[in-house]
Amino acid sequence: MLHLLFSIIFVEMSVILLLLFRTPLRKLVIMGLDRMKRGRGPVVITTVGGTILVLLVTSISSILTFQQREIEPGTINPTDQVLFTRSLLDTSLMGFILFLGLMMDRLHHYIRELRLLRKTMEAVKKQSRSFDDAKNGSSEDLKAMEEEVASLKSRIKTLESECAAKTDEVKSSESKSEALKKQSEGLLLEYDRLLEDNQSLRSQLQEIGQGLANSDGKKTM
Repeated sequence: MLHLLFSIIFVEMSVILLLLFRTPLRKLVIMGLDRMKRGRGPVVITTVGGTILVLLVTSISSILTFQQREIEPGTINPTDQVLFTRSLLDTSLMGFILFLGLMMDRLHHYIRELRLLRKTMEAVKKQSRSFDDAKNGSSEDLKAMEEEVASLKSRIKTLESECAAKTDEVKSSESKSEALKKQSEGLLLEYDRLLEDNQSLRSQLQEIGQGLANSDGKKTM
C-alpha cells in the first residue's frame, strides 16, 4: 500500500513539475490530461478520488480511535502504536495525493485557459492589424478619391466656362440671324415694291406704245 501511495505521489509531482516548466514534454502531458478528461476519463478519475477520500476518512476515524485509547493508560500496546503510526502515514499520504491531484487539475485548467487567452489575443491582434491595414488602405483610397473629385470639379468649371462661351456665341448668332431675318424681310418688301413699280412702268409703256400706234394710223389715213 505504501509503495502504491508513494508511486502515485511521485507521478503527480512529476506531472506538476512538467506542467510548471516549459519543456518538450509539457505538450505531451497536456495532451494526455486532455484525453483523460474526455469520454469516461472524468468518471474514472472521480471514482478513484472518491475511493481515496473514503479511505482517508476511514484512516482519520482509526486515528481518532487510537487517540481516544491513548487517553486511558495501559490500554494501548506496541502493535497498536505501529498501527497508529501506519494509519497516520497512510492518512498523510492520501491527503497529499488528493492535494497534488487537485493542484495538478487546477494547473492543467489554468494552462488551457492561458492558451485560449493567448489565441484570443493573437486573433485580436491580427484583427487589429488587418483593421489598421484596411484603415490605411481606405485613407489612401480616400485621398485618391479626393484628388479625383478635385480634378472633376476643375473639369466641371472648365466645361461651365466653355458652356457659357458657347451660350454667348449662340445668343450672338441668334441676334445676327434675327437681324438677317429682318433685313431679308426688308429686302423682300423692297423687291415686291420694285416689282410693282416695274409692272406699273410696263403698263405705262404699253399704253404709250398703243397711243403712238394709234396716232400713226390716223396720219396714214
